[in-house]
Amino acid sequence: MRVAYFINQYPKVSHSFIRREIMALERQGVAVERIALRGWQDPVVDTEDKAEQTRTFYVLRQGLRGLVGALVGQAVRTPVAFMRALGQAWRVSRGSDRPFAYHLAYLAEACQVLAHLRHHPVRHIHAHFGTNSAEVVMLARTLGGPPYSFTAHGPEEFDRPVALHLREKIENAAFVVAISSFGRSQLYRWVGHEHWPRIAVVHCGLEKGFYEGAEAEPLPDRPRLVCVGRLCEQKGQLILLEAVRQLRDRGIGFQLVLAGDGEMRPEVEQLINQHRLQDRVRITGWIDSELVRQELQAARAMVLPSFAEGLPVVIMEAMVLERPVVTTTVAGIPELVRQGQDGWLVAPGDAQALAEALVQVLHADVEVLQAMGREARRRVIARHDIDVEAAKLRTLLMRSP
Repeated sequence: MRVAYFINQYPKVSHSFIRREIMALERQGVAVERIALRGWQDPVVDTEDKAEQTRTFYVLRQGLRGLVGALVGQAVRTPVAFMRALGQAWRVSRGSDRPFAYHLAYLAEACQVLAHLRHHPVRHIHAHFGTNSAEVVMLARTLGGPPYSFTAHGPEEFDRPVALHLREKIENAAFVVAISSFGRSQLYRWVGHEHWPRIAVVHCGLEKGFYEGAEAEPLPDRPRLVCVGRLCEQKGQLILLEAVRQLRDRGIGFQLVLAGDGEMRPEVEQLINQHRLQDRVRITGWIDSELVRQELQAARAMVLPSFAEGLPVVIMEAMVLERPVVTTTVAGIPELVRQGQDGWLVAPGDAQALAEALVQVLHADVEVLQAMGREARRRVIARHDIDVEAAKLRTLLMRSP
């Protein structure tokens, strides 16, 4: 069986879960053609990501000339289907937060995808994210391309379902994947009951190589916490800084590592300075997966005070490394993390509740944290084995018309 994967940007430091899924499918005998809009020139630090760059066809690599040529060529090749797809692009642009010119560009990208697939035929194309990547593969299908599916991660699809025309994307898809039961419920909201059977849950997963064959690192003696994630509004780092300021004011010792980088770094650094936390908080910038692992193992617990999510892979990584987590009751997180068993759950945006949870982490006996870590590891292995989840996806792909 040969399929294509279509992603906006690949590889990417925050998209390692897509790479793991592709490789797990390939281990199960599925040949995967990688297609992305961009990413051929982006610096990547992971050696596997560097290898993936060489395996990926990039739609935008030939620039505007390539897109226009593909658009004109497809219009000549299949004029009736092209007019249907053009009408679909116009319809989807209505109510969108982007003008028609963007959707015309998506149509040109779909034409470029089909031009590539004529030389690398596949029976199905799967996109990640229900945003413009799902629109491109939908338009490609209307142009006469293979059946498509997509994985909706959230939170963007759930924040903007009307603007993204989520209903039309689902109704035209062979199937749609959600990464949690919560995510599936949000997709249910936008289509009729007759379409519900085509929406399935396939979790993001971890490879056994990430956690097998190594003894769990003992909890560090230092009161060290780590938050792993892009420095952005949805991850809640500003609330975390408010919470640790309360700890400092109460005389509670701690060290906090913010592992990541992003568009809100200037605001994060400003708040660190404003609260005089320079000696307590460190920002690493972008780091590769091995350094993320080391930061998790060097911490007493992982903290992720998100405002909006799908189901963060880094929570799985912390738990399988036997580190309890402190996180929020948003989206699919409570399906994995159980209060008092695997970690602590707090209401999003509540700095006081977050501070109290961190106090419990920092004051807990090591034996209690170790027991929570062992339970966390068992739960992740049972629910998020990438080979098990990829087998579910393979079954869906095999059933695709």
